[in-house]
Amino acid sequence: MERKTKVIAEEGKQYLTITREFDLPVELLFKAYEDPEIVSQWMGTKVIKLENKQHGSWQFETSDAKGNVVFQAHGTIHEFIPGQKIIRTFEMLNAGFDVQLEFLEFEKLTEETSRLNIHTVYKTPALRDEMLKLPFAYGINMAHDRLQEVQAQFIR
Repeated sequence: MERKTKVIAEEGKQYLTITREFDLPVELLFKAYEDPEIVSQWMGTKVIKLENKQHGSWQFETSDAKGNVVFQAHGTIHEFIPGQKIIRTFEMLNAGFDVQLEFLEFEKLTEETSRLNIHTVYKTPALRDEMLKLPFAYGINMAHDRLQEVQAQFIR
């Protein structure tokens, strides 16, 4: 079944709702956000830090072929419930965007399928709209396609 990430941006609101169904058990979907090695594979970035606990922190960076850092992001994990939920902040360095708050919920649909629900809150509707001017929806869909591909190898 073809899966596609849906990004819903209501006019005048300062949040996004992102949903994606996966042909993965919820345990494998959650592990893709929990295990630094797997995160690195599907996101195509280096995981500098990933402390999966309340008040933990995370840091990612991506470099070009010459080793120049072209993307850096970090945040704090506010809540971490294995297999169910992650609440965290997300901040891109040197990008001109304020920090955002992300609520990730992992939902079991069947033994073999699951859904990821992300609610992302921005400081203002204008900042959310600026983020949407980037190829945001394309990029997250591509990343989720890669997540599905990476984790599908673990299905028996």
